[in-house]
Amino acid sequence: MRRLSTVDPGFEAAFAALVEEVRDGGTRVDAPVRAILESVRDGGDAAVCAHTDRFDRHERPLLPDRLRVTAGEVDQAVTQVEPALVEALAFAARRIEAFHRAQMPRDLCVDDEAGLTLGLRWTALDAVGIYVPGGKAAYPSSVLMNAVPARVAGVGRIAMCVPCPGGRLNPLVLAAARLAGVDEIYRIGGAQAVGALAYGTETIPAVDRIVGPGNAYVAEAKRQVFGHVGIDSIAGPSEVVIVADRDNDPGHVALDLLAQAEHDELAQSILLTDDAGFADAVVSAVGRALETLPRAAIAGASWDRYGAVILAARQDEIWPLVNRLAPEHLQLMLADDSEAFRCIRHAGAIFRGRHCPEAIGDYGGGPNHVLPTSRTARFASGLSVYDFLKRTTWIASGRDGLARVGPAAVALAEAEGLQAHARSVAVRLGRA
Repeated sequence: MRRLSTVDPGFEAAFAALVEEVRDGGTRVDAPVRAILESVRDGGDAAVCAHTDRFDRHERPLLPDRLRVTAGEVDQAVTQVEPALVEALAFAARRIEAFHRAQMPRDLCVDDEAGLTLGLRWTALDAVGIYVPGGKAAYPSSVLMNAVPARVAGVGRIAMCVPCPGGRLNPLVLAAARLAGVDEIYRIGGAQAVGALAYGTETIPAVDRIVGPGNAYVAEAKRQVFGHVGIDSIAGPSEVVIVADRDNDPGHVALDLLAQAEHDELAQSILLTDDAGFADAVVSAVGRALETLPRAAIAGASWDRYGAVILAARQDEIWPLVNRLAPEHLQLMLADDSEAFRCIRHAGAIFRGRHCPEAIGDYGGGPNHVLPTSRTARFASGLSVYDFLKRTTWIASGRDGLARVGPAAVALAEAEGLQAHARSVAVRLGRA
């Protein structure tokens, strides 16, 4: 874990190194991913099954007729989930749906001064594929965050891929899929799942967009199929930045930092504060918490390698530092966060107040938890209904409207040397 201070002579260089640090584990996966995608594109179901047997080590060979999870399997899984957990899922789903329904945009139609009618309409995608991680942990919350906005947007078909290590399906993930309105579930993961969704196989029809986070292989596969299909983003390791003053409980902040660190050894947790004593107390609290966490090995590795505590001489020094970090998650734990909220422009999601930990956003606060990582919050946004909609503009014009706007179109087309363009307008104006 690194400790930096804005008063140190070498702070700028140390902070720049922190900002630019690459957290990819040092392994290039583009070549093996390309080979997997090519084999799936050419080999269909057989290739998907072969790669799944290789990576997920099912107890028996996976055959094409078992790629899709049956309705009976989902029925059986739901009976295994405690009613209290089903209700927790339903509660989260209602909140997620309500927030995303409020985002739905309206069509636009305006009559302009030239007499043309100009419009913009929103239409839902026909089919989307959602990827749900299932390697180091199972994430029913990701099912809700990906599928509920798609359903709200009006997507016609929602297909889900989830890896099943050892061939075992997670009942809570299947219960979440049913609750969220997923139409199809496939027991596959990794790059082969992305390839199947992008190119289609004998069993798995292709989709138009793929959303959802995954490991490095999934992220690289999404990068390589982009253009053939749409994607939400290329997700990197998770991250949180916490801005906290001395009036917080160090133990609370420590757990907030470790909540992100326990995702993955490559995750990053950073504390910014203007109080040295508080910073020391948080570091000590992190050490104590690691003694009791079940995922202490993962969280500890993340904290040791990528964690950071940054001490600022003044609070207002912190805001530009956060903007440079452009974190996926930002917690503001300040007596008055109005200046911070006004000045900080780059963050995937912001959690305001001492009683609003980032974990609330993961589990049904309402906004989506699929967010831009690796400083892409500088130019990207989290998942929303807009990822499942597309805009189509339209123009309606009569003779009078064309008479008003046509001459300029003819002049510009001729200036660009596009005579067919010019004549297609001019002929309607009686000039050709």
